[in-house]
Amino acid sequence: MKAFVRANKGFLLFMLLFGVFRTAVADWNPIPSGSMRPNLLEGDVVFVNRLAYNVKVPLTDVVIARTGEPRRGDVVTFASPVDGTRLIKRVLALPGDRVEMRNERLVINGVASQYSLEELVQESTAEGRMDALRMQESVDGRRHRIQVLPQRLVVRDFGPVTVPRDTYLMLGDNRDNSADSRVIGFVPRHLLIGRAERILVSADYQGNWMPRTERFGMSLR
Repeated sequence: MKAFVRANKGFLLFMLLFGVFRTAVADWNPIPSGSMRPNLLEGDVVFVNRLAYNVKVPLTDVVIARTGEPRRGDVVTFASPVDGTRLIKRVLALPGDRVEMRNERLVINGVASQYSLEELVQESTAEGRMDALRMQESVDGRRHRIQVLPQRLVVRDFGPVTVPRDTYLMLGDNRDNSADSRVIGFVPRHLLIGRAERILVSADYQGNWMPRTERFGMSLR
C-alpha cells in the first residue's frame, strides 16, 4: 500500500482536492425526474454554486459562514429533511413569509401572484398522456415558467402558514408532479447545498441519447 501511495501520490492528491472542490465550492447535479419541467428536463446536468449561501465543512452540513441569502425564485439544490435525498426545487417563500395556495395560485404576505397562460401541451405521466398548461408565474417581481396538470387528482390548496426562521418553502415548477415542501415540509437553511445557476450539458436519455445542444449553457436565473 505504501508503494502504491508513493507511486500515485500526485493522482491521489488531485482526487482529494477535486473531492474537496466538489463538496465545498462547486458541483454539478443531474436532473433525474420531471418535477422541474418545463424549465429543467430529465437528462439536464446543472452547475451548482455551493458558495452561494454557505461555506461548509467538506462532506458535512456544518456551516462555517454565510455568504449570501436565498432569494425568492432561486433554483436550489438541497438535502431532503425527510431522508437526505438530494433534491432541486425553487425557493418560493422566505423565513417569516405567510404563504398560502388557492386553486394552485400562490398568495404571499397577502399579495396574490400573477399568472399568464403560455401554451397547452401533452405530457407523459404515470397515468398516461395528459394535458399540461404552461404558464408564466410572477412572484414578488420575479418571473419563471411553471406547469400544471389539470387532469391529475392532487391537492391544490394549502395554508395559510408562516415560514419558520431559517427555513424555506420549496416548490417544483411542475406543480402537480413534485414532492416538495407540500410533502417534505420546510427546508432548514443548513440543508441547502447551493444555487443552480445554469445547464452545463443535456441529453435526451429517455429517447435516443442525442445531446440537446440548444440547452448547453442555458441560464437558470
